[in-house]
Amino acid sequence: MRSRVALAIAGAMTRRSPIHRPLPEWPGIWSQGPAGAVLAGAIAATGFQPLALWPLALAGLAWLMHLLAGAKSARRAALLGWAFGVGHFTLGNNWIATAFTYQAEMPAWLGWIAVVLLALYLAVFPALGALAAWWLSRRWLGRAALVPAFAACWIVSEWMRGWAFTGFAWNPLGMIALGGFTRPGLAMAAPWTGTYGLSALVILLAAQWLFAGRAFAAGRWVGAGLHAALPVVLFLLPLHGGAEQGTLPFTLVQPNTRQEDLNDPRTFEDQFRVTAGLSLAPDPRRTRLVLWPESGVPDYLRPGYDRRWYEETTYAADPALARERIGRVIGPRGLLLTGAADLAFTRGKVTGAYNVVTALDGSGAIRGSYAKAHLVPYGEYLPMRELLEPIGLSRLVAGSVDFLAGPGPRTIDFGPVADGGWGKAGFQICYEIVFSGHVIDRGNRPDYLFNPTNDGWFGSWGPPQHLAQARMRAIEEGMPVLRATTTGISAVIDADGAVRQFLPSHHAGRLDGFVPPAHPPTLFARMGNLLPLCWAGVLLCIALVASRRRWR
Repeated sequence: MRSRVALAIAGAMTRRSPIHRPLPEWPGIWSQGPAGAVLAGAIAATGFQPLALWPLALAGLAWLMHLLAGAKSARRAALLGWAFGVGHFTLGNNWIATAFTYQAEMPAWLGWIAVVLLALYLAVFPALGALAAWWLSRRWLGRAALVPAFAACWIVSEWMRGWAFTGFAWNPLGMIALGGFTRPGLAMAAPWTGTYGLSALVILLAAQWLFAGRAFAAGRWVGAGLHAALPVVLFLLPLHGGAEQGTLPFTLVQPNTRQEDLNDPRTFEDQFRVTAGLSLAPDPRRTRLVLWPESGVPDYLRPGYDRRWYEETTYAADPALARERIGRVIGPRGLLLTGAADLAFTRGKVTGAYNVVTALDGSGAIRGSYAKAHLVPYGEYLPMRELLEPIGLSRLVAGSVDFLAGPGPRTIDFGPVADGGWGKAGFQICYEIVFSGHVIDRGNRPDYLFNPTNDGWFGSWGPPQHLAQARMRAIEEGMPVLRATTTGISAVIDADGAVRQFLPSHHAGRLDGFVPPAHPPTLFARMGNLLPLCWAGVLLCIALVASRRRWR
């Protein structure tokens, strides 16, 4: 008891920050620095879907900050951040290994090597965040500023990860704040912070558990309890939005087409029959929006190609006939939004393809299209094809023609719903939905976002993580998201990020209802990622204040 009192008095006399009070010694791997950081990173990744173990995630982040506080050099701090990232991204992105099982030319075990190699690269961004925070706290602001400086630097490092070398924005830390299907939880702050700002909030809450450990070691039981309780209270608050009803009827289809069959011409007719059978209108006279997934139509729907390109399909050698029979399925008052592919030609030779959403009305007429802008390296195109193709490496998506990038977010106006139209639609195909701040045409705000995707090659961890990120875009933008997938998880997400309806993985079915209404533009919808960068500046100002108070 005397030692605890003495420790508390010594801490008060020296005005030391709680982050610098000693924790009890941990044996084994925890005392090994980088090895402990790797484990802390893997533990932090358990906060993502499908595990959603946010207490473990906060504990892993708290341990990283403890290690950073004890780092004696900038090189050590960067190494700790990098080691954390290796563990974090290896576990969080394990679904990438499954994608290699659909790649015929290379062995499936190479997928795990790809996961680790990607983690080695992505870990550079936590390393930069850790290095910058350590340098600011040791060389400029003072040690008491480590936590707010780290939260600020993490915002910047995640923002950079979202665009550097085409970007890989999958699973920012803010995703840990997303609650259950019907309860968005702490993620309801995203309209005022953005996802990257939400990541900083997660770090600040994780620091509370670090402070709790320090206070406990110092014998300050009340302080320890308050620090420990704050994240729990905020994460468990029953935060949720309303349940307004929309006016535009929809039918959303999940055909459950196996990835192995998706590009097999022998199954094309069966695929169409399943999808068409799930799409039939109970009342053909009723205005209705019909939603099919990415790869929803194997036909080329555009006219003007050489006949042999149409004859590659087994049932519709004429694009006009293909569109006509689709029109009969959706009905005279229906509008279909479906994933498809368009070809690009140069001097009569195919030079690429576009991954598109095509809009077809009940007469089979094309009413508009959107081409995917943010393509997946090694998935939809093969970088350095001249070097990699000869050694047997190919795209993970079938085909030898690379996809080409579209111009970016677009809104298509299909007429006011009140006048029998289908509203203003925005589009994000598959992986595009993960890029915070890049999903909406801000000059022409849509009424809803359509996110067709093929998650059949993402394993068991990829689809729930993908769905979670679509929910976060809905919250940030105040925009409903309609998500149609080949194998699941398809969902109707309202503007508060709550899942109104869903179809589980590996289940064929349809969802019927009304498109949820959009909210007025949120602060994030108006500012984009300038908003979280502003929060990074605010946190640095807080760090400066903490530093001044520390040295007075």
